[in-house]
Parts: sequence; structure tokens; C-alpha cells
Amino acid sequence: MPARLSLSPSILHQRLMRELDLPLAYRRGEVKAWQKKLRPKVSELVGMGAFAGKRAALKPRVLWRREHELGRIEKLAFVAEPHCDAVAYVCTPRAVKPPYPWFVCLQGHSTGMHNSIAVERDDETKPIEVAGDRDFGLGCLRRGIAALCLEQRAFGLRREQAQKKISQHGCHDATMHALMLGRTLIGERVFDVDRGLDYLETRGDVDWNKVGVMGNSGGGTISVFAAALLPRLRFCMPSCYFCTFKDSIMSIYHCMDNYVPGLLQYAEMADVMGLFAPKPVVVVAGKTDGIFPVKAVRKAFADLKRIYKAAGAEDHCHLAVGPEGHRFYADLAWPKMLKELR
Repeated sequence: MPARLSLSPSILHQRLMRELDLPLAYRRGEVKAWQKKLRPKVSELVGMGAFAGKRAALKPRVLWRREHELGRIEKLAFVAEPHCDAVAYVCTPRAVKPPYPWFVCLQGHSTGMHNSIAVERDDETKPIEVAGDRDFGLGCLRRGIAALCLEQRAFGLRREQAQKKISQHGCHDATMHALMLGRTLIGERVFDVDRGLDYLETRGDVDWNKVGVMGNSGGGTISVFAAALLPRLRFCMPSCYFCTFKDSIMSIYHCMDNYVPGLLQYAEMADVMGLFAPKPVVVVAGKTDGIFPVKAVRKAFADLKRIYKAAGAEDHCHLAVGPEGHRFYADLAWPKMLKELR
């Protein structure tokens, strides 16, 4: 009998992962010195060099404005980069006076940012029910926090609409095109967050000591990488993404926009999130999440906690695990974040 053949590509890839030594992963020692080594590599692999020195005029314009029982909501457009506009909802709370704490809010694979304020995408006058606590903008307003609910590239209103034929998930086309151009979609989305922060710089109602980023699923992805790479962010609340690369995107089917070419040669996800230390982070996960297994989330969190402990900030690193699956858990996560904000 011939030996059993190893024909599945994943057999080799899983073996290669077991053999990785992750030369830029945190081992021990001074955290700031380690961060200075890893952060430039993450920035390089994500493709942030494509945006160096390229800050087009924002040209912000309000598309509509309305009063809400929780505050004021405006729909905003601004230039992310030439020939690429961004849209967002700007939500300011009625219950508190400026300057406000602010969160950049990011939806994942869904119909878009409209979920953040619980309205229909194509008719924003019609309210909808939003499952899984994904009404991030309203959630911020209820807690006296202002929100910039940013539409991510390839989602919602920024989905592909010009190309004649596209994949089922618009992120596929955008990801592949970015790679061919020496970019990544993750890098482009992080840059959009950075441009959103540029917009906040034009306002006079921002408490820059209390500016954070949050999001679920694909929004959690960008929350992690934005926190790692953008120094103006002071708080981070990624939901249903933080895990180990090995046990999530490298072992279970995921959309293409979760991948950064070459990153796993250097470090794991806990190391990427560890670039945010010692600033406060609340990691959110679901007990039965089928694509980011909670056992691996806990392992990655233990590694992250070790980095925070070495940075003297162990008490600023939190984990909230909800009883269900792939969703946000507002009642578990926000109390931890509000304590940090106070």
C-alpha cells in the first residue's frame, strides 16, 4: 500500500505555522523598545507607506442633518484620498456638554454603517431593528459619547458599484485589486480611520484624551490595526475578531479582507494589539462564535495581558465574553470601557 498522500494545501500550511518562530513577537523585556521594532514592520506589511505624505484636502460637507431624541445626527462626506470619498454619520449627544469623548465606529460585513444609527441604508428616514447591539452610534449617544460612524471601503454605501461583475462579497474584489497595486484593503481602511481623525481635528468639540475606536467582525479587524498604528487613538474596543491568527483566519474560512501578506512570519495577533499598550483595550468575544473560537480568544488574551503587565498596565486590559455568537455585547463591554473613560 502506498503511503497516504498529503494533497490538501492546508496540511502544508498548518505545518509551516507550527514551525514559525515569530521573531518580532513579544517575549520579555521593555515593551516600548519591542514596539519600536514591530510597529514599523506591521505598518510596512499593511501598506501604510502608500499614504505617506499624501493628505488631500478633506473638503467635508454635510449631506443632511437631523435631531434625534439622543442628540444630533449628521451625514458627512469627506475626501479620503483623491478619487476616493468617505461617508460617515456624525453623532453628538444631547445629555452632555462638549468637549465630548469620541469613538470611531466600524461595522463589519453587513449592509453598512446605517446599522450604527438603526435606519435603512437606502431610505435613512425609516427606522429598523438592529440585531446584536450593532447600533454603535446610538449606543455611544446613550452613554454621552459622540460617534463618527464611518463606512468602510467595500461595505454599504462604499460597496463596489462601478465594476460590471463583482464577487458575492465586495471585499474580495477590493482586496485583490489593492494587493495588485501594492496595497492592502486593511491599510486603506486604517487610513480612512486616520482621515476621520483628521476631520475630528477640524472640530472644536473633541476631548482628545478620550478618542477611541470600536467595531464588530470586520470592524473589529480595523479597530485592532488602527489602534496599533494610529497614535491619536486612546481607547480600543474590538469585537469578534481578536483571536489567534492560527486558530481563526488560518484555520477557518474567512473573507479576504482579514489577511495581511507576510504578517504571520513575524508576529501573532496579540502582538499587533500589544502595540496599543499601555492604552486601555476592551476585547469583546462570543462564547459560541464559530469563526473566532473563544478558546483561542482566551489564549490570545492571555498573551496580550502579559504584554500589558510588562507595560505596567495590566488593569487596563479587559475581556468581555458574551453568551452567544458573532455579535457585540453592549451590556458587558461598555461598563468596562466607561470605567476606563472615567
